[in-house]
Amino acid sequence: MSASNCYCQSQASFEDCCQPILAGQPAKTAEALMRSRYTAHVLANIDYLMATWQHSGGQESDTRQWVESHDWLGLQVLQCRKGGPNHQEGSVEFIAYYRPKGSQERLAHHELSDFVRINGKWFYVEGQTPKSAPKKTGRNDPCPCGSGKKFKRCCA
Repeated sequence: MSASNCYCQSQASFEDCCQPILAGQPAKTAEALMRSRYTAHVLANIDYLMATWQHSGGQESDTRQWVESHDWLGLQVLQCRKGGPNHQEGSVEFIAYYRPKGSQERLAHHELSDFVRINGKWFYVEGQTPKSAPKKTGRNDPCPCGSGKKFKRCCA
């Protein structure tokens, strides 16, 4: 991975983006926590995922299986509602691109995630599939997986 790009595709370096949060610095926003959780998927950091999930009770083995059985290809943040430094709750709509290990099939996980801030720390609460479909990517648009290729030459 290049030092210039974080796994979460924020356009910041890993060292300036997700690494401090993964190391224990509180995320300033719900989006920053969501991006760090995506990065934790890429790095298979199950302990971090469990520690930042408010009601994860008993789901560590399922989480580990989900994370470790996929290659994580990219992240696209669609929108954020609340979740800023002065909020106590927020939501982030995103699409995470992945591929089952050993497969060439590229898949997308579209989710609207809810977050809550408790004692100054953001936590993931739950996620659901949004009611509205995301904007359809055009064949000549950049691929949302972050490859830098046109959609028709990549994930189409």
